[in-house]
Amino acid sequence: MYDRLLLLLKKYVPEAACPLLVNWLIGYQTKLIITGERNTKLGDYRPPFDGMGHCITINHNLNQYSFLITLVHEFAHLSNHILYKHTVAPHGKEWKLEFKRHMWFFLQSGMFPPDVDKALRKYMANPAASSCSDLNLMRVLKKYDPDGHLKKHLDELPANTHFKIADGRVFIKGQLVRKRFKCIELDTKRLYMISPIMEVEPIE
Repeated sequence: MYDRLLLLLKKYVPEAACPLLVNWLIGYQTKLIITGERNTKLGDYRPPFDGMGHCITINHNLNQYSFLITLVHEFAHLSNHILYKHTVAPHGKEWKLEFKRHMWFFLQSGMFPPDVDKALRKYMANPAASSCSDLNLMRVLKKYDPDGHLKKHLDELPANTHFKIADGRVFIKGQLVRKRFKCIELDTKRLYMISPIMEVEPIE
């Protein structure tokens, strides 16, 4: 089992991270499922239920650093469940402590590029429910996507630009309000608040 899991993880995370991750998977008796792309989440953790053990799912299309951070995030949920069951908040102080504890080895190992290491250390000072909520970390991580140099983020477009998102809908970019842009969907005229790092396709 060890060798099989090692070969699997080498496809998705930095090789230096694999031995510890495999030890966690085996030690925690955890099933790891690599899923298709999900727009609403990068990964999740499901506690034992109805005779099934711990289960972690991770989207297959993440780059190696995003995959590793997401997997460690979910291991922190697993550990938190073992310690506290359902008596604490999912992303409360207990989870943050477990996340920091599990991430410590990877931060000390030097396996992250300098820009990712810097952004990740800043994020880990007070980690949020999702790495996606940290715009700086997310922006840095997206540079390591296979086609990251080809993508445009919403905040790179001028105001009033028409743009298309992944599902084909077309919007007009409006003003920034706090941390999101007010955008109007052309077909419905509905207002949406869209993240500045949403990957979009400008329309001439």
